[in-house]
This record gives sequence, C-alpha cells and structure tokens, in this order.
Amino acid sequence: MKPAAFKYHDPTRLSDVVDLLSTLENTRLLAGGQTLMPMMNFRYLMPDHLIDLNKVSELDFIQIDGGYMNIGAMTRQRTLEFSNEVAQHCPIVLQALHYVGHRQTRNRGTIGGSLCHFDPAAELVNMTALLDGTLQISSKNGSREVSMDEFNQGFLTTQVAEQEILSRVRLTLPHVRDGFGFVEFARRHGDFAIVACSCLMRLDALGQIESLKIAVSGLGAAPVRPSNVERNLMGQLPSKSALIQAAHDVSQIESVSDAYVTASYRQHLARIMTYRALCQAAKSAQEKSHDR
Repeated sequence: MKPAAFKYHDPTRLSDVVDLLSTLENTRLLAGGQTLMPMMNFRYLMPDHLIDLNKVSELDFIQIDGGYMNIGAMTRQRTLEFSNEVAQHCPIVLQALHYVGHRQTRNRGTIGGSLCHFDPAAELVNMTALLDGTLQISSKNGSREVSMDEFNQGFLTTQVAEQEILSRVRLTLPHVRDGFGFVEFARRHGDFAIVACSCLMRLDALGQIESLKIAVSGLGAAPVRPSNVERNLMGQLPSKSALIQAAHDVSQIESVSDAYVTASYRQHLARIMTYRALCQAAKSAQEKSHDR
C-alpha cells in the first residue's frame, strides 16, 4: 500500500517546527522514519501534514555536562554507537545499541524517535529509564522537562502533545566505578526484546554493593525499576545466592501476555535476564575495584 495524501514540510530550525505544530492540525513528525513510514504505508496513520526534522541540525548533538549527557532528539543511533563521548562516559549505552535493529536501521533511527514511539521493550527506552533520564519537550510556549516516569502515559503513549516535540534527552552518567550489564531475549537478533534487563553496580572497598540500578523491559507498558530489589542488595556481597534471590524477586513483578508469549513466560525470562545482567555488572564492578 501507499500512504494517503499529505502535505510535506521541510523546516531547518526548531523555531520553525514549533510554529508549524502550533498552526497545523493532524501533523506527524518525521525523524528516522523506521516506524512512521511503514505505519503510513499501511494507512494505520494518515496525517494531513508531515514535518521532516532531518534538516534541523540543532537537534543533533551529544554534550557532556558535568555528571550528565545531553543528547539531541535527532541524534542517530549510529552516531551514538560510534561516539567517543558515549564510549568514554556511558559504555552501557554502546552495549545496548548492539541489540538495536540492524546497521541499516541504526543509520536512520534516532534516539528521539525511539523514545516517542515508546515500545516498552526498546533498548534506548530501557537505557533512559536506567540512567534516570529527563526529557525536554518543546513547543511554541517554550520548553518543559519531565522525568521518565512522567513521560510514559501507557502503551506506545507519551507526554508529548500534538503541538509539542521532544527536543533533548538528558541522561545521568554512571560513576567511573560502576560495573554494567545489559542482556535481552528476542525471537531474532534485531527484533524488539521480549524481555531485557540492564544493571549498574558499584562496590565499596569491602566488595559490598554500594550502589545499584536495575531496569527491566518487556513486562508491561514501560520499563520497571524494581527499587525494592535494588534496596535489598545494598550492603551485600554480590554472591551467587544474593543475585539469584534478586532475580527471583524481579520475576514476581506483574507481567502481561500478548500474541507471542504468556505473562508467566515473561516473568521466567525476567528472572534469567536479571540474573545474567547482575552477573555481568558484578564482574565488571569487581574488575574496576581491582584497578583502583
């Protein structure tokens, strides 16, 4: 099939984009187009106006600002994959990106497009949850910032209103001593994960867990940060028994069934993926502790 008729707009500045959004009705923003274009071709979406963001260069950047990394919404996934700043300051993002689609889709896909589509199992959605992301949403009236919890409004639904655009993502950088792990299970490499888990772990001088972050994707409409599991592991050695118990606790999180797998199978995968991510993070954290 082919898309329904629409009017094409090709702005070069963010100010022009928000002007168009404030005056036009039934608009869609084109970033990488990896999801939007197929949906338009099948006429699942039929916008009257398509606003192409690919010439808005001010939305394409990676900046390190103290303990944070600011990323423009139009920054390509492939740009993140080859960024020296990301490799140096946030290597877990590189590990997650290896699971994002294929090289051809990463060449076009953007971080903003992935977050706005908000597939609950998308790797960059998981990373934004793990790294306590703050999202800047812009409109004709200015900009506002929302947390990841606020950004999600349900399955494939976000805070971004019809006259707004996601303009920037702000991630909290891991500590230099944080070990990290990311694993996922998908039907085929490049597919969205059925379940994915990421982890950041820091050990103290005694080898006990000093800081811990976990994000699990695929169980529901958004990634889950199991704060009770994070708290329970604090002060413990990352022993096999402790990590097994933590993974078991994650598997108790309520999950959903769909056309592919049952809720109980998702919980089973959550246990396995969490244990593997915790093991990766513990090994990485121990290596960094030995380097001190």
